Amino acid sequence: MEHSILLYKILVPAFLSFIIGIAITPFFSHIFYKYKMWKRSSRCADDNVGKFGTMSDEFKCIHNEKESHTPRVGGIIVWVAVCLTILFSYLVGSVFGLSDHFGNFITRSQTLIPFLSLLLGAALGLIDDMLQIFGNKKQLAIGVPRKIRIAFVLFVGAIEGIWFYQKLGFDSIAIPFTESVIYLGVGFILFYMFVVLALFSSSIIDGIDGLAAGVLSVIFGAYGIIGLIQDQMNIATFSFVIMGALLAFLWFNIPPARFYLGETGILSLTLSLSVIIFLTNTVLEFIIIGLPLVVTAGSSTIQIISRRFFGRKIFKVAPLHHHLESIGWSRERITMRYWIISVFCAVLGIILIILK
Repeated sequence: MEHSILLYKILVPAFLSFIIGIAITPFFSHIFYKYKMWKRSSRCADDNVGKFGTMSDEFKCIHNEKESHTPRVGGIIVWVAVCLTILFSYLVGSVFGLSDHFGNFITRSQTLIPFLSLLLGAALGLIDDMLQIFGNKKQLAIGVPRKIRIAFVLFVGAIEGIWFYQKLGFDSIAIPFTESVIYLGVGFILFYMFVVLALFSSSIIDGIDGLAAGVLSVIFGAYGIIGLIQDQMNIATFSFVIMGALLAFLWFNIPPARFYLGETGILSLTLSLSVIIFLTNTVLEFIIIGLPLVVTAGSSTIQIISRRFFGRKIFKVAPLHHHLESIGWSRERITMRYWIISVFCAVLGIILIILK
């Protein structure tokens, strides 16, 4: 691989995404605060659910008023930066005839589906966020009903699963470090839907300043490297571009946060990530690469099962990061240690992929 291709096709768009993210943040930040784009349900005195809604006593203890006045649509910055980077790269590549070295990295075979998933997640997430900000009293409490969001995620997962199964011929899961595969046949579509739903359930990681953006930037950075290892240049570029946008977001959200990713950010990123996982054939390896997301979703699921069937809680507050907060860990300590674990898991996962 020529170094010039690596420089122009991957590093430049990634750096450009970061610069664009930095440049547009003051504008969007002004809009967020001017129109008070935070969840109204936690601050309306006449809300039927009260100041803390249906929060548990434990969660009330870790909830603070500043958090209630932090905008929840910061994910707009991430996907807008990604879209502007894609547009700029395409225009420059076309106008100056640099398509072979610097141009459109959204291709049908590698990155079109992840990009469309990003846009679909951003759209539904933005609707949900806006309903919780500007909707009526019922909408303020729930936004887009969770059942509808789950149905949407499963529908997207079904369409993408069919595409993988019929167009790309995916029908099995390889077991790392062995020659064994788990043949699923048409059941691959159901498995794909399960993975997409599991990643969607990890969206609750967006609950502490800088936590979600830091973890996701590491994961997308890892998949940028994996794309290079597998010689999937466009996937590598796309992943690094998302990483650049997330790092720009994080630049303004080192604790204390100025805004959160919100549903428009976290849903777009998890839907896009699910496609990248399958395109790189690293479904099982993701358990290590994305361990913080896996633990977040798992701890919440364990809590729900334990309360429903055994009438007791495993964690004081689920998911795990709120449990740690409730037992006295500072938000900064939780965030930094999640970041450290994310880097360690990403490096370990990359090494395993190189060795297999």
